Amino acid sequence: MLDRHGQENLTFWDERVDMAAAFRWTARLNMHEAVANHFSLAVNPEGTRFLMNPNQRHFARIKASDLLLLDANDPTTMQRPGAPDPTAWGLHGSIHRLCPHARCVMHVHSIHATVLASLADSSLPPIDQNTATFYNRVVIDDAFGGLAFEEEGMRCAGMLTDPKKKVMVMGNHGVLVIGDSVADTFNRLYYFERAAETYIRALQTGKPLRVLPAEIAEKTAQELEDYPDQAEHHLAELKAILDDEGLNYAS
Repeated sequence: MLDRHGQENLTFWDERVDMAAAFRWTARLNMHEAVANHFSLAVNPEGTRFLMNPNQRHFARIKASDLLLLDANDPTTMQRPGAPDPTAWGLHGSIHRLCPHARCVMHVHSIHATVLASLADSSLPPIDQNTATFYNRVVIDDAFGGLAFEEEGMRCAGMLTDPKKKVMVMGNHGVLVIGDSVADTFNRLYYFERAAETYIRALQTGKPLRVLPAEIAEKTAQELEDYPDQAEHHLAELKAILDDEGLNYAS
């Protein structure tokens, strides 16, 4: 079976299934936006070959066999039949070309993360366990330059230099999360949206926030980073639910 780039779309099958499950669950949580937003996953040691969702396909319909296999160093990609979305190529292609530590990249315009990205101060104070997860672990981009074509994508990739910071709040835009695997990245994306929602709802009360001391926030963040296998079990349970429902994501 061949995809639109003439490549076997049964390669990297386990990775494709994980990606498809992440797309389906992101749609179920209403963290997607119409047929926009994109996830990608590096599949070679250098990080330059990667899987990504096809252009204009709704997250709720994506199957493992649908994913494009792309090469970040191939300058002819956008001239081929079935080319990816140009902004997805500009952003994800640049990151996979320039940031080998970003094995998986998830970019969405989820509601609460985008509200946070729209505030003059887009920092996320540690007011509970989830917000503390991201203490000193977020890059804030305050130089939005329009749609993420090649130039904007390269600018964003240049901000992902600190391996400790795996979330980028894209000011006036949305959120971008990187990680070591689909499970790791989706888990981080999920909890960041939860953390942003907690913070936004707390602001809506108009009452003073109970902000954790810096040392407790850092301790909590480190403990959660060291917590064993949570991300893997999270994704495994989501796939089990999708399987129980008889959905075709893994086809």
